[in-house]
Amino acid sequence: MSAAKQLRQLIADNPPVVAPGAFDGLSARLVEQASFSAVYATGGGIARSTGVPDLGLMSLDEITRRLEEMVDVTGIPLIADADTGHGNALNAQKTARAFERAGVAGFHLEDQVFPKKCGHYDDKSIVPEREMTQKIRAVKDALHDPDMVLIARTDGLAVEGYEPTIARAHAYMEAGADAIFVEAPTSEEQIEQIARDLPQPKLINMFHGGKTPLMPADRLGELGYSLIIIPSDTQRAAIWGMQQTLAAIRRDGHSAAMQEQMVTFKGREAVIGTDDYLALDEKYGV
Repeated sequence: MSAAKQLRQLIADNPPVVAPGAFDGLSARLVEQASFSAVYATGGGIARSTGVPDLGLMSLDEITRRLEEMVDVTGIPLIADADTGHGNALNAQKTARAFERAGVAGFHLEDQVFPKKCGHYDDKSIVPEREMTQKIRAVKDALHDPDMVLIARTDGLAVEGYEPTIARAHAYMEAGADAIFVEAPTSEEQIEQIARDLPQPKLINMFHGGKTPLMPADRLGELGYSLIIIPSDTQRAAIWGMQQTLAAIRRDGHSAAMQEQMVTFKGREAVIGTDDYLALDEKYGV
């Protein structure tokens, strides 16, 4: 069964699907090893892992290479962040084909102006509704796998307000999107209202410190949200851990003070399956 078909089946049979964020092969492996059924390849996290902010600065080729690495070392469906499709409708078609070749199960495409900003930043700009619907149609025409899950994201709440955003969401679904993603609702009441006004499959973004209040996954599932992504919390935890370890090394000349907060040498090797690689090395006499 293809990854895209697996994701569709998960959405249909076991909602809500919780997909923690990952930004490289190691973090994607950790999500799978934590027994999650899907992983979210966060565009912002991938950008930050290269040392640049989430402002649309990475090229399509750079993003695609990272997605290939993540797909290659995991066996669960990967949901990718296509940003704006890296330009107009033709650029979005190229992005969709590249993501499809990389092996992702689905991706979200947003209606911000290119280059985009993180969805929880202020002063965003969005394209006209018709431009986005044309982009969705172009992407659907470009895809070869009919099971690929196309999620249409709108950043309209902070730009146009509630009613125009809901109208956009319906237009995007009519254009061919498989699910809708209304970015950055600012209250539980708004989350509930979106669920009532959009009975279609929905994705919601849940992470600590953003504009959207945190709600339990079970409650979101009851409201009708099919997918829950938690993009940046794993990376933020990793940043904190590295900062603490570096502070200990700077202070003491070694990391002994942090040993209880670090995996062991063997634990690190187990995460990446070193023993399996060594067995293959022996088998093939490399």
